[in-house]
Amino acid sequence: MPNAILQPVVIMLAWTMVIWLWMYITRIPAMQKAKIDVANLKGGTGKDLDTVLPAEIQWKAHNYNHLLAEPTIFYAVCIVLAIIGHGDGMNLVVAWLYVALRIAHSLVQVTVNRVAIRFLLFAASSLCLMVLIFHAAIPVFDLHLHG
Repeated sequence: MPNAILQPVVIMLAWTMVIWLWMYITRIPAMQKAKIDVANLKGGTGKDLDTVLPAEIQWKAHNYNHLLAEPTIFYAVCIVLAIIGHGDGMNLVVAWLYVALRIAHSLVQVTVNRVAIRFLLFAASSLCLMVLIFHAAIPVFDLHLHG
C-alpha cells in the first residue's frame, strides 16, 4: 500500500499533540504555584519562563518546539513519497523508525533530559530523514542509479 507511509505521519502528528497536552498539564499548575499572573502577563518567547519555572517543567515546552521543527521535513517527504507511490517497503520501515526515534527523543527530553542520549537519538532520526529524502529524490528526478 503506497499510502501506508501516512500512518507514521499521523502517529507523529498525534505524538506532537500528546507532548502539547503534557506541556500544559504540567506548565499551568507550575505557573500557578509560581504565582505568575497570566491575566496580566505580556508576551514573550516563552523562554522568559525559563527563569521562573523549574527546568523539568520547561523541558516539555522545549520538546514541543523541537517537534515543530525537523519533523515538518518528515511530513513533507512522506507526503511526497505517498503521492509518487513510494510510501511502502523500505521507505515505510524507515518512516516508522524515524517516528520511534523521535518518540524516544521526546521521552528522554521531557523526563531525564540527558543531552548525550538526546543527541544520539536526534542524529539517528536525522539519518532516517536523509534516507527518505534520498529515496524521494530518485523517482522525482528520474535518477537511474545502477550499481
